[in-house]
Amino acid sequence: MQRAINYEEHIGKTVGKRVPPDPLKIQPNEIENSKAWRRTIPGMRVRPGVFRFRSHEEADTWLMKKLIEAQTTNRATRH
Repeated sequence: MQRAINYEEHIGKTVGKRVPPDPLKIQPNEIENSKAWRRTIPGMRVRPGVFRFRSHEEADTWLMKKLIEAQTTNRATRH
């Protein structure tokens, strides 16, 4: 049995008026968050590409290592 959908039928009740945000549009709070991260960790650069890890723990360890490298490099160049 195939269901028929009548697109001309008037829907009697609408619940809520929220419109989901456009996923491709950059939201203002995302821009501010990005700027805050840049101010916190200046000079952190990660090669572009796909990084594959065996576990979340391995990925967290790699990220922490990169953050520490960025901080030590920045301190050495500031003084």
